[in-house]
Amino acid sequence: MRRSKNDILQGTLDLLVLKTLAVEGRMHGYAITSHIQRISAEQLRVEEGSLYPALHRMEQSGWVRGEWGVTEKNRQARFYVLSAAGRRQLEQEERDWARLRDGVQRVLRYA
Repeated sequence: MRRSKNDILQGTLDLLVLKTLAVEGRMHGYAITSHIQRISAEQLRVEEGSLYPALHRMEQSGWVRGEWGVTEKNRQARFYVLSAAGRRQLEQEERDWARLRDGVQRVLRYA
């Protein structure tokens, strides 16, 4: 049975959200998911049921700060910005991802 894109994304959500906020700055949840989907050439889709619990957890961890604001469509939304702790966490997540990628590449090249 083939795994869905969402299964593959599961362990990388923090990395993708932190990187998006680092590059784009202040964003609300829907804008974060749209950005990830667009930048990944539609290969990655972050569902609301995964994103909002992750943002809440990241806010509790001090990696992001949330504040209420108004969207470009004049709707109330929670906007998130990366904190200094979030920048440090992003650096760690990028190092972890590089180690994982290198390990997988070694296994794939072995045969």
